Amino acid sequence: MSAPHDTARRDTAADATLATTTRITVKSAEDMRGLGRRLAGFLRPGDLVLLTGELGAGKTTLTRGLGEGLGVRGAVTSPTFVIARVHPPLGGGPALVHVDAYRLHGGLDEMEDLDLDVSLPESVIVVEWGDGKVEELSDDRLHVVIERAVGADAPGLDALDGAEEVDDERGVTVTGVGARWAGVDLTPLG
Repeated sequence: MSAPHDTARRDTAADATLATTTRITVKSAEDMRGLGRRLAGFLRPGDLVLLTGELGAGKTTLTRGLGEGLGVRGAVTSPTFVIARVHPPLGGGPALVHVDAYRLHGGLDEMEDLDLDVSLPESVIVVEWGDGKVEELSDDRLHVVIERAVGADAPGLDALDGAEEVDDERGVTVTGVGARWAGVDLTPLG
């Protein structure tokens, strides 16, 4: 995996919090899972992670790696039809709550039915398609944006829920927002 980094800190005018950003180039599905495993090393109970990217971008593949890195029970698969899956820890770490908000259109009101705020303090919550829907759960969150390389039209890293993972370059931007992430060096992710 090649990893050009452009780490920057900026003052976000909307919430006046410090954000830390890094950009990583991912060349394959295995590299995406590896990024998830490395990202897991940064996470602790109470962390909220928002995943953004088009269908097949690699959101579930990244979450599989997070599950491996956190050491949770159960196969991490797309929760599209069940909305949320809880993966309890195998050891002393946090549980992984994996949410797919794609079909939810009611914003935080609809998300409240899932009781994510109850799970947040002792779990790592990962929300696919969560932008604009769950930011109110926490002032501190990690935004992960996955973009396909220009011209990439092959099936994505999540094609057939991992059954047919295609090597296909992705640009991944990881931004930590809020006091929890202020000063955290994300460059080791690459």
